[in-house]
Parts: sequence; C-alpha cells; structure tokens
Amino acid sequence: MATLVSVNVGLPRDVAWHGQTVHTGVWKHPVTGPRLVRRLNIDGDGQGDLAGHGGEQRAVLVYQLDSYRHWQEELGRDDFELGQFGENFTVDGLPDDEVCIGDRYRIGDAVFEVTQPRVTCYRVGIRLREPRMASLLVSHGRPGFYFRVLTEGNVRAGDEIVKLGTGPEALSVAEINALLYMPGHPRELLERALRIDALSPGWKGSFQALLDGAGAGGNVGLGNVGLGNVGLTAAAAGGPPAWTGFQRLRVSQVTAESDTVFSYTLATTDGRALPAASAGQFVTVRLPRTDASAPLIRTYSLSGAPGTPEYRISVKAEPHGAASGWLHDHAAPGLELDVAAPRGVFTLAGGSGPVVLVSAGVGITPVLAMLHQLAATRAQRRVWWLHGARNSADAIFAEEVRELLAQLPDAQARVCFSRPLPTDRIRVDYTDPGRLSADLVEALGLPPDATAYVCGPATFMDDMVQALAGSGLDPARVRTEAFGAQAALTPGIAAGAPDRAPHPPEDQGDGPVRATVSFSRSGLTVPWRENGPTLLELAEACDVPVRWSCRTGVCHNCETAALSGTVDYNPEPVDDPATGNVLLCCSRPLTDVVLDL
Repeated sequence: MATLVSVNVGLPRDVAWHGQTVHTGVWKHPVTGPRLVRRLNIDGDGQGDLAGHGGEQRAVLVYQLDSYRHWQEELGRDDFELGQFGENFTVDGLPDDEVCIGDRYRIGDAVFEVTQPRVTCYRVGIRLREPRMASLLVSHGRPGFYFRVLTEGNVRAGDEIVKLGTGPEALSVAEINALLYMPGHPRELLERALRIDALSPGWKGSFQALLDGAGAGGNVGLGNVGLGNVGLTAAAAGGPPAWTGFQRLRVSQVTAESDTVFSYTLATTDGRALPAASAGQFVTVRLPRTDASAPLIRTYSLSGAPGTPEYRISVKAEPHGAASGWLHDHAAPGLELDVAAPRGVFTLAGGSGPVVLVSAGVGITPVLAMLHQLAATRAQRRVWWLHGARNSADAIFAEEVRELLAQLPDAQARVCFSRPLPTDRIRVDYTDPGRLSADLVEALGLPPDATAYVCGPATFMDDMVQALAGSGLDPARVRTEAFGAQAALTPGIAAGAPDRAPHPPEDQGDGPVRATVSFSRSGLTVPWRENGPTLLELAEACDVPVRWSCRTGVCHNCETAALSGTVDYNPEPVDDPATGNVLLCCSRPLTDVVLDL
C-alpha cells in the first residue's frame, strides 16, 4: 500500500539568482496535522508562476521517496529534505513508470486524478543547486506528476493512498513524459495519449502538434528527418532550410512601389531556379559596410509569388535606416548579395478553412505572398483581405492585390485609409475612411473557424489580435509576424530595470576571440571568447530578447534559427532541435554564428 509520507507547502518568495530576482514557490516544507486540499491548491501553498505551474490541472505535485534515493546516489548527496523537489506530496510508492495518466486515488478525505508529468523548469535546479536538474529529471524518467483534485478534503502525513481506478490506455507518467520530450514520438502512442480525457489540455495540444507532423505513419523526427520537436516549439515546424549559411544571389530587378518602398528581385548567379519558399517566409540578407567591422544583417519577408524561380523582397527606406539606406543607395541590377535560405513558421496553413489576411503599411509583404498562393491554386476558401494605410501614396501593391483577389471565387476586401488624399476615391482606391478598427473587424461576421494572419507595427498587431479574438476567433488561430525581435519569455523573473536596446556585453572577458555571434533582428554582432558563456547567456548579457524555461536542453523554448555557423552542446539536448536551428541554452559557437534574434 502506497503512503503519503509528507505534505509540503510554501508560499512564493523572491530569490537572488545570477544577478536577477526569481519569484518562485519551489521552496516547500513539511507541515504537521491535517491540511485542506482545495480544487486549486493546498491551504498555505502557492505558486510563483501561474503560467507554468498551478491551476486545476496542476493543483498538487507528487514526488516519490524512491526517486529521492535515486538522486542521492546519482548526485552523491545526503542533504535532501522532504519537499526538496518542490513537491506537495512526498509519497512512498506510486512510481512514475507504474502510475498512469487518468489513475484515481483517495488520500484522506480527498480524491485525486493524475493529469500530467511535472513540467520541468530551471527553478527546481535553483532549489537543488544543480543547474542540470530539469534535464536529468526527464532523461532519467523520474519527473513526478500532478494531481487534479476531484473531491476536496483533508489529508495528513501517514494517510494511506487507495487506488480507485486505472486511467484509460494505461500510459504511465514516464511513458507520457518520454513521448513528448525524448526522440521518436511513435504515432500509435500519440493517438493513444490523445484518447485520455484526464490528460491536461496543454499536453494534448503538444501531442496533437506532433501527430499532425507525423505524416502517414511512423515516428515523428524519424520519418520526417530534421523536423524537430513540433510538440515543444513552433520554431521546429518550418522544415530544413534549402541551403546552409549564406549564398550569393544577384539583384535582377529593382522596382519603386512608392516613394519609400522598393522591391528587389533576387536570382541565382548561374540562372538556376531558386528553391521554392513557403508563403509568409523571410530571407536574411548580409550587406557589406565600410564604416564598421561587422556587416549589416537584416531579415525581409518574401513578397512575391511562392514557387517562382526568383525571390522578391520589399523594403521600406526608413529615416536613418542603415540597411534600407544601403539598399536604396547601392542595390541595382547585377549587384550580388549574401542571402540565407527562406525560413520562418508564419506560413499559410493548408486545408479548406476560411482565411483572414490582415496588414498595415509594409507589413503587407508576407500576407501578400499568401494571397499569391491562394490565387495560384484558385483556392475555394473564403478569404478576407484587411489592410490599413495612410492613403493611395502609401498603399503599395494595390493593383496587384486587386488582380489577385479577382481570381478568388469567395474573397472580400476592406482597405482603410487613415488620411485619404483629395484624389483618393472611396470604393475604388479604398473602402473605409479611418484606421482598420476593432469595430470594423467585429462587424465582418468572421466565422470562428477562420485562421488569421496579422503583420504590421507592434501596436497594430496587438489591436488586431484583440479585435479578432473579440469577433469570436480562437486566439490559437490568430498568428502574427513581427519584423523585429520577438517578445522575451523569462518565466519567474521579477521586473527589473526598463528594457534596454541590445548592446555589446559589458564584460567581454580577456580570453582570445574564437568566434563572432550576430543577432540579426537586433542588428548586433559581438565577439565570443574562449570558455565564454552559452549563446543564451551571451544574448542576456547583450539585452537581446530571448525565450527560455529549462536552460538545460529540454523545453525547446529557446530554439532559434541559426542562419549560418555551427555550435557545440554541453549538456547534449534531450531531443535535437530541427535542422538549421540551435538550442541557445546549452550551446556555444564553434564558428561564427548568425542567429535569428
């Protein structure tokens, strides 16, 4: 008979870590006497990061004495105390390789259901003073698991744990954990996991993403070489790049789309057709400059029709814009440029569902490529084209858009001019005066199963995401593309000083320079010195926005496209990133590296 050995609780606290402050509830300590377990928590307990911990599906964290003994031997430690792994219940019995998702247990007066394995993050490593701990919990198959509270009630140390039922499909916590985080992802197990009602929605979403990428059969990542773990990150969904590093392409044509926007058509130097790109992807261009030691590196969305033998990028000449100014001054037919292969996961999904293409200004470029694809296939899908501009002088590609929309059997357009010119004609040059607004979007009656693609200035995208969700679209179906750096994800880190612009690291060390690291979206190139930090730590030292959670090669939140260069891993990732991508948290450069950050 399994036994509840200890009930552990603790309220969130601020902890100093690597010069920052972490708000965390990982410090749990045993309590005596009965404790009331409620639907969302145990009395006296709390979580510091509710995005990753806590809630109905993760109300109570369980860890086993047998795993304590395993880690004492593995790590050579004898200083563990109950609650050390951040668990609420320390139990004797209930091993991860026997407990199944959906199993139900009675402890004291309360009834529980197993919902998912522990989601490992860096904070358990802080508590254990072992930075590798998130990776070790997964690779050793000892994550622990969460209970959902079916019946509230009192529990106390010493209570027997009575099994009331076995979960359907009989998939253990260890099997479910490995199915997401370890290589392979067998299709048959993914299908079985998705049939378990008790499995938490987040894990179901990850398994569905893996299943969607599995193809007709076999294992994800084995039948689809280089795909990566799409269950953990959308960054793995783009497929391997058409070529590695930068390739010399020739400017074949320059077209003025307006007074400030110019299109540059790129072709191979030997006349061969370029590999087909997906509608919505971008290319990265490396531009020489004589006034600095490092080149200019910028990303630009492809604005032309996918599948054509050449690529088209359209660039707005910004005041004081170094890259756009260089292109405006130097790009002419015959000029050769270094270009990285098309990348990006902001791409038009297949299927027959409705599509909403939303843009403002030069943000039109990726959704224009999507419109080209829809028109080329004479798609029978319902299509809404929503665009905002100041007036006809800024409404680039207007005639091209009209021609493409005319080829679609069920398309409608709303073009908003915020400052129409006296010569602009309502219902000819534009449909609505004023900005593209939430009221206009909500009045369209968009079907809830539509997928929306939004690109433009950051505030515009924020407004449109809210408007589309307000009109009834599932937020998961509203996708955005930002031209600059993505928003950072730093779970549990307390707000500190205001955001700083990316800059060289203040402490560059004194070892010899072994490589340079370029953050392409941030416009920054810095040296990496011998025995230097991981790429994640270097980005943080430069205030380059980054996304992470485990910091040990498990969660893949930090997976980023490496436009060129190679890296070395320590520790090795639990599951490899997609071809052409790197995991920043556990990698260091072997050569000069250009990152899509």
